[in-house]
Order: sequence, then C-alpha cells, then structure tokens
Amino acid sequence: MPTFKRGDTSLYYEEFGTGYPIMLFAPGGMRSTIDFWHKSPFDPTVELASDFRVIAMDQRNAGQSSAPIAASDGWETYSGDHLALLDHLGIKQCHVMGGCIGSSYCLGLMKLAPERVSAAILQNPIGLSPRNREMFYAMFDGWAKALKEERPQLDEAAFRPFRDRMYGGDFVFNVSREFVRSCKTPMLILCGSDDYHPTATSKEIASLAPNSELIETWKTSETIGATVKRVREFLVSHTPKQ
Repeated sequence: MPTFKRGDTSLYYEEFGTGYPIMLFAPGGMRSTIDFWHKSPFDPTVELASDFRVIAMDQRNAGQSSAPIAASDGWETYSGDHLALLDHLGIKQCHVMGGCIGSSYCLGLMKLAPERVSAAILQNPIGLSPRNREMFYAMFDGWAKALKEERPQLDEAAFRPFRDRMYGGDFVFNVSREFVRSCKTPMLILCGSDDYHPTATSKEIASLAPNSELIETWKTSETIGATVKRVREFLVSHTPKQ
C-alpha cells in the first residue's frame, strides 16, 4: 500500500486514473480519510479518474496515516504534509479538491504554495458561525479522546493548544479574508448548507475570491449529474496545456 514517510509521520494515499494530477482532501473533520469520498454526494475517485490522475489521502492521525501530536500543531502542519506529498510524487502543479475541512486544506495549500495549485474545488467549506464554535471543539475532542485511547503515550497537554490553533480562529479558520480576496486561483465552490458548513461561508468565499464561481444547489438527485459535469468542465478548462 502506498505510504509516504516524513520523519515520524506516515501518510497513506491512493491513486486513481491518469492525466493531469488533482489532489483530494476528504471530508470527515479530524478523521478525514479516503473512505469519506466513497460516501459523498459524488465520488471524485470515480467520477474524475477518466480525465485526471486523482490522488487521495488519509490525513495525519486518521485512517491509515499516523503522526506525533505536539502543542505547536495546527493548519500549517497539515499544509506541510500536503506540500511534502506533492514533492514526494514529483508533482510540480496540480488541481485540488476538498470537502468539508478539506476546503480549508485547499486554501492552506494555496496560501503556502500558490504556484503549485492551478484550480480548486471547494465542496461544503467549513466556517465559523455564531453558533458552531463549540461543535467544532466537541468534534476535535471526540477525535482526541479516541486517539489517546489508542495511543496512551500521547501527551494530553498538547491537545488543547492544538485544538485552539485549529478552531480558535474565524472565517474558514486557517486563512484570512484578505488572503482570499488576493487569491487569483480559479475556484468552484459547491455551497454548504448546515451548521458545520454554513451557507454564509460559501457565499462569502465566492464574494471575496476574484476568480470564483458558486453553485448553491448541487447535491440533490436532480442536480448531481449536472454538478459532476460542471466540476469536470471547470477542471479541464483550467488544466495547463502540456
């Protein structure tokens, strides 16, 4: 099974199809794994593999990936993993697609290495609303409790500052509105519609990003076929000529 070792971190990934690369960051919060794509409104490992080299991964400390835990961990830690995996695979530029927390991972990679990302699909972006901060904290705490039970040697004191770095901010938690306003990377946003994925967050990203398109209704049985078609068209239209 393909695993990338980076120090004490082990990242599991899978590849589907051939062509220009697209890296996927799955839904699932802190438990973001490849399997979540197989339960999503549409599965990009299936729907995009006929046109692209699709790379999906389990995030650190989720699924088959593992890593140490430190009080200094945060969004930048994950972005470092993503960039290192691209380097390991010899990928100089790619598209990205993220669901849920994966949308913020996309934005984080675009901030860290803008020249490496040619286009982005943000599906159900997470974001802060007046009533969901405690929901994100509870989601993190549930993941941390399960991880500590599996690995009792982990430092309990590291989790709280790690949690605060992940979900103590605002907007999409890891990048600012100013960054999104300055980001020229083409984005297609598939609108969120619940407490973890506020509609207002999707609309605000679309209003700030200078090269963005928003699809508000995209995952009903009547619309999902058109959504997949539009996602494929969007990615093809922004694929650099070889």
